[in-house]
This record gives sequence, C-alpha cells and structure tokens, in this order.
Amino acid sequence: MKGTVVIVGLGLIGGSIALCIRAKHPQAHIIGVDISEQTILAGDSLGIIDEGTTNLADVIARADLLIFCCPVQQTERFLVELPRLPLKENLLITDTGSTKLRVMQHAAAIQEAGYTFIGGHPMAGSHKSGVTAAKSLLFENAYYLLTPSEDEDPKHVVLLREWLEGTNAKFLELSATEHDNITGMLSHLPHIVAAALVNQTSAFTQEHPAAFRLAAGGFRDITRIASSDPTMWTDISLSNKDTLRELLGNWRDGMNEAIDMLEKEDSNAIYQFFDTAKEFRDSLPVHQEGAIPSFYDLFVDVPDYPGVISEVTGFLAQEEISLINIKILETREDIMGILQITFQNEKDRERAKRCIEKYSHYQCHF
Repeated sequence: MKGTVVIVGLGLIGGSIALCIRAKHPQAHIIGVDISEQTILAGDSLGIIDEGTTNLADVIARADLLIFCCPVQQTERFLVELPRLPLKENLLITDTGSTKLRVMQHAAAIQEAGYTFIGGHPMAGSHKSGVTAAKSLLFENAYYLLTPSEDEDPKHVVLLREWLEGTNAKFLELSATEHDNITGMLSHLPHIVAAALVNQTSAFTQEHPAAFRLAAGGFRDITRIASSDPTMWTDISLSNKDTLRELLGNWRDGMNEAIDMLEKEDSNAIYQFFDTAKEFRDSLPVHQEGAIPSFYDLFVDVPDYPGVISEVTGFLAQEEISLINIKILETREDIMGILQITFQNEKDRERAKRCIEKYSHYQCHF
C-alpha cells in the first residue's frame, strides 16, 4: 500500500507499529511526531521513520493514515483539535490507547465532520520503553482490539487491518464499553490491586524488616506488574474511572466476605474460595497473549558455586538465545529453582530449556 502514515508518539508502541508498516508496505512514507527532538532523531537514525517533527500541524495535511500512540488524555486533546486542521478527505484515524469509551466520545466531532476514526488497542508491551526498544515482532500473535462505531463502514475496518497487517496480531472487534469493561477487569484492576499490595507490604516491612528480604521470591513475582510506569497508569485509571470504581467496589465486597469467612472459621467456605479460584485459573488458555503481557520465566536448579551464572548464560550464548532478565532467588515457595531467567517469548523459553538440559544436568522448571 502507498500513502503517508503519521504516527503521533514515537515510543515503544509507535515505533514498533512504524516498523510493522514499513515491513509490509515498504512504499509507505512514515512521519513521526513527538515532543522530543531527540526521539525523532533516534527514530530517523534507526530507520524507523522517514521524517519527523514536533508539530502535528506541520504534516497533518499529508496524512492518509493517522495513528495516535500517545497517552489517552493527550489523544483526546488532539481529537478535539483535528476538525480545525487541514485534513485529507479520506483520512483514516486510529489510536492505541488502553481505554476506549472516552476516546470514542472525543472522536465524535471528527466523525461528524465526515472523517473515519476507529479505536485501537494492541495488547502487547515490553520491559523496555522508548523508540530504541521498538521491534517489528512486538505484536506477533498478540490481540489487537478494534472498537469501530456501530455505524462504521466495514470497508474502513478492512483498510485499517490491511495497514496493520505487518503486526501479525490477532484482530478482535469490540464495542468501546465492552472493551473498557474487559480490560478493566483483566488488566487495570490487577494493576491497582498489585500496587495496593506492594504499598501495604512497604509499610509492613517498616515494622518487620525481615519481610523485605523474604519478599524477594514469590511475592516479588506475583506483584511485578506494580513496577509498571506510574504516569501511564495514572492516565489509564482516570480514563476508565467509572468501570474501575465498580470493579474496586466488587473487590472490596469480596475481601469483606473473606474476612467474614475467617472470623467464622468457616473451613468449607474457605476451601470453596480457593478451589473455585483454582478451577477457573487452571481452565484459562495457556501460551496465549492476553490483557497483561505474559512473563516467560525459566527456573533452573543449579549448584551454589562461583561462575555458575556465567556458565548457564554461556550455554544460551552458544545457541544465540536472548534473555531479558536473570536473578538468583533466595526464597521461593513451592519451586526449588534458584536461578530465574526471563525471556521475551515462549519460543525462547522453550529453546533455553532444551539448551540448558543439553549442555548440563541442571533441571529446568516453568
């Protein structure tokens, strides 16, 4: 496909989408818009964009496809300004925000002016951020949610999917309300709960200092999403506040029920509480991307002697397997592995397991 693609917000998502479009549509001209001139220079030097600017108004008249890859509240402000700018008649507009209802409401004015806006949300991420972390494989096999208006012409959705074909993502169409309800339950609420649990633990360790060291194992793993960007999650929480207020109310009620079960020492109710959760959790799809990016950890039983880490990483280097994090676990309930290695995807984790077991007698666990 030919045409000019303008991407506003040249971070991890914006840069990765640019790479995907370039790979599938090499004749497209890609323009990056970002508040940081340094980011634009980086995107240009890495070949991610063809040109860049800090001012959307300078390039908007040339756009055939406009993609907002900036925070939701910033996207909303841009959408309000768009009708006053010179736009191509067939301009196709989308975004990548984590919430959709408010964005769709702000897009109403541009739609009334005769332009097409289709909400979008690629459900993928990385431990790294910024344009230098961009990669064309970021969205592969991940869900890419689209929220077209009820009266949207289907051919416009098809056109957007063609532009984004290089992501190799799994596209799914939802209403904006359904999108926010689902992502609120599966992503936004867990982030708030994890942050609250970590904050509670932080206060707890002031009185019980030993807890700080003991939290290095399983607790640190189950709360790792609390390490997400606080600026981004402030934006997400406020833009989905109505859904989150309801979900947090339900969570509060559930915790009150748990307190009641404990006070009554109702062993049957407590067992049912854990058993119901176990059955549902065990039934969830495995090896699929979801609302929260998966963590691909491999736990390796290794002896405690100097050089063991370099030995294991040497095995991986021989097979050219990349890892994104490695650490020694001091304490981890129900898993004996002491070396935790994190990979970018399931394929790398599987390869690493075979590699380590090939070159050593060390046992590996998922």
